[in-house]
Amino acid sequence: MKKHIVIKTAIPGPRSQELMKARQAAIPRGPYNMTPIAIARGEGAILEDVDGNRYIDFAGGIGVLNTGHAPRSVVQAVQQQAEKFLHSCFHVTMNEPYIRLAETMNRITPGAFAKKTFFVNSGAEGVENAVKVARNYTKRGGIICYEDAFHGRTLLAMSLTSKVQPYKDHFGPYAPEIHRMPYSYCYRCPWGKKYPGCNIECATFLEDFFKRYVDPSTVAALLVEPILGEGGFVMPPQEYYPILVNICRKYGILVIADEVQTGFGRTGKMFACEHWGIEPDILVASKSIAAGMPLASVTGRAEIMDAPIPGALGGTFGGNPVSCAAALASIEILEKQNLMEKAVKIGEKVRDRFEGLWKKCAFVGNVRGAGAMRAIEFVKDRGTKEPAKELVGRIMQICHERGLVVINAGTYGNVIRTLMPLAITEEQLEEGLDVLEGAILEAAQALQPAPVESKVPAPVAPRPGGTGIAGVV
Repeated sequence: MKKHIVIKTAIPGPRSQELMKARQAAIPRGPYNMTPIAIARGEGAILEDVDGNRYIDFAGGIGVLNTGHAPRSVVQAVQQQAEKFLHSCFHVTMNEPYIRLAETMNRITPGAFAKKTFFVNSGAEGVENAVKVARNYTKRGGIICYEDAFHGRTLLAMSLTSKVQPYKDHFGPYAPEIHRMPYSYCYRCPWGKKYPGCNIECATFLEDFFKRYVDPSTVAALLVEPILGEGGFVMPPQEYYPILVNICRKYGILVIADEVQTGFGRTGKMFACEHWGIEPDILVASKSIAAGMPLASVTGRAEIMDAPIPGALGGTFGGNPVSCAAALASIEILEKQNLMEKAVKIGEKVRDRFEGLWKKCAFVGNVRGAGAMRAIEFVKDRGTKEPAKELVGRIMQICHERGLVVINAGTYGNVIRTLMPLAITEEQLEEGLDVLEGAILEAAQALQPAPVESKVPAPVAPRPGGTGIAGVV
């Protein structure tokens, strides 16, 4: 089998080290670098750094590159649009890419009802605009969000984000009228219960929340990631969202789905909420919408989206025509190449490897995910479930040195997540998984002798609705 990873220098190489010194002198420390390398080019699921080292990419620009690095048709669409005009500002003169992409988003998002879409620059900006629209339509101010959620870094989005370090530390005061409740995290159930004997209390708790914390008549929307992204790829059982949505409907509360990381085929569906049959009132998408060009969409029921008056929504660069052209080309790739089906196949291979590691390595506490959106959570002890953040740091270091780009996640920083481009080949996937598995076993061995392989089958959570969703609990 051809090796796709090529390591020519120590990692980081001399040119990357040189650029890191320049970066430290010119750029503040706040924008963190997960890997110590500087990239020169990318193609598909392969990255090449400035020293000529080649890596397999399991990070995908944090979920931005579902269609791969520099897909040819997207590059061509960008070039063709750039030759016509780079910018007009949609609020001054309309342009066709913006309108055609809005039509496309209205078509591919869940819900058999009239929809409308507008565009902004980033996921955080999309979330803030979704909240604006919800508040304007309902004439209410409250927003319910979740523990372990991540919605961005701007003031309102940061207020909606849960994790304090590093996202919120000394950046307050935060936006008001934000109400936070526990998420459905079966592995670390806030109620200390186990599925399915829990009666899905994590969802029915919303009624108690309205009795103890906030009057539902003051709540505009419930904002949720169908599967937590930065929070650790945590996903609820099949019954969870139908219960939540029914409660919201009862009180006239809108449902906003933040699909910034989960959208565009990552989970085996075009959008993750389809796994639960959710038809959100508003859906926010970004990241893989435009194959790396900056863009985000806000799509919702037409009557809701039309509530704000003309001029109330927008921004100078929102829906840039080059980005819209890239998005149209990227979505065409997803649909024509059926990358959703490929995401399912990728996920099956990753799941099998991760569940195998659960049997081999006592530090693997939980594996979970949907489609190619998979996670493995590390703990110091399976009984106490104490997070093993330092172990994850060592695993990532070994991977980077051996030519695999991986990133972590989770409130405790103890989760490794997979966001490889869906364009990855079978050979590249297997080679990357070999590196990751070797790094995990080596890092674990350094902490204690490797445990004898378990002969007891790993307890596996339900795979609801045949969606390919699975997890070890």
